[in-house]
Amino acid sequence: MPRRSKVLSGALVASALLLTSIGIGTVAADASTPVAAGAAHAGHTMAVSTAASPDDPDGDGYIPANPPVTGVTPSTDEPPHRYFHEFQANCAVSHTAPDDPIVFPQQPGKSHNHTFMGNTTTDANSTTASLDAGSTTCLAPGDRSGYWMPTMYDGDRPVLPVGPQTIYYKAGVTDYTSVRPFPKGLRYVVASPMQSAQDFRDHPGFVEGWECGDSFFNVDFPTDCPERRDVQVNIRWQAPSCWDGRNLDTPDHRSHMAYPVVNPGTNNNVCPADHPVALPMIEFKMAFPVNGDLSRVRLASGASYSFHYDFFNAWDEPTLKAMTDHCIVGGLQCDARGYDQSHPEAGAALNEHYELP
Repeated sequence: MPRRSKVLSGALVASALLLTSIGIGTVAADASTPVAAGAAHAGHTMAVSTAASPDDPDGDGYIPANPPVTGVTPSTDEPPHRYFHEFQANCAVSHTAPDDPIVFPQQPGKSHNHTFMGNTTTDANSTTASLDAGSTTCLAPGDRSGYWMPTMYDGDRPVLPVGPQTIYYKAGVTDYTSVRPFPKGLRYVVASPMQSAQDFRDHPGFVEGWECGDSFFNVDFPTDCPERRDVQVNIRWQAPSCWDGRNLDTPDHRSHMAYPVVNPGTNNNVCPADHPVALPMIEFKMAFPVNGDLSRVRLASGASYSFHYDFFNAWDEPTLKAMTDHCIVGGLQCDARGYDQSHPEAGAALNEHYELP
C-alpha cells in the first residue's frame, strides 16, 4: 500500500546538509531516515554542494516551473478498470563518472561514481538545454532524459548492466486518465544513499528489493544467487509520481514530489492535496551481470541498501505526450514504440524508428 512521503522544508534540508557535510541524498524524503545512522553504514562522506545549476540563477535551490500548473485537485475518479497503463523506455548504459548534475551541479568529480543511461552527454555541467541538445542510448530518440544510479562493483570491477534496461512509465494513481507528461526540466532523486536497511525495506518505492534466481525481497545482496549464465542480480524501484505543480527542483531534490496515498474509505490511490498533479511513475528494473558469490559486491554509494537513482527529464515534449496519452491514459501495456501486443487494434504511438509518425 503506498504511503505518503514526509516532506522536509528546504531551509531544514539546507541546514542539515551544511551540518553533516555529506553528499547526494543526504536527507531522505522520509523524515524517519536518520542521517547519522545512514552515514555510519555508508563508510564514506562527500562534500556539500557549493554551486548552483545554471537552471537556478538565484542559487536558492528552487527551480520554478514556467508556467506552473495551478488549479488542480487530486482526481478521485474511477475510470474503467485496466490492469495495465504503462509504457517502457528502454535505455542502455552510456558511461560512468563521479558526477551528479542535480546534487553537485558544475562540480565534476564531487559525487560518488554513477552509472548513466539515456542522454550520452550527462555530466556535472548538464542543464535542461544541454540535455535537450544531446543524443541518447534510449530506443526512442525523443527520450533525451538523463537517468543515473550508483555504480555497482564486484571488488574493484564495475558491474554495468548490458543492453537496454527497462524503465517503466506507469500510472501511480487509480485514475490513470489524469496522468499528464513530465514538464521539461523536472528533476529529482529517488531514495537515499544514506538510508538504513530498515529505511530501504520500508520505503514506498520498494517493489521487490534485490533479487536473484528464486530469491526476492532482499535488503542485502542475495547470498543464494545461482552461478549460471542466465542469472543476474536485479532490482525494481519506483519513484514518486505526484508533483507540486510549482517547482522543477527543490533544495533537497525531493520535496516537490510525493508518492500517491490511499483515498480514505477506498482502495484507490490518489495524489496528496499538496502534490496534486499526477505524473508518470517511473520504475527502474535494472539487471546487473553478476551472480554466484556476491560477498565482494558493493555500490559506489555504500551498502546494498544505499541504492537510489536520479531522473532529469529532457524528453521531446510531443513524443512524451503521445506516449503518455496513448499508453498510460489509454490503459495499455506498451513497449518502447507505444505498442500493446494484446491490443494491436490500438496501433502504436511511434513508428518503426521509435519516432512520431
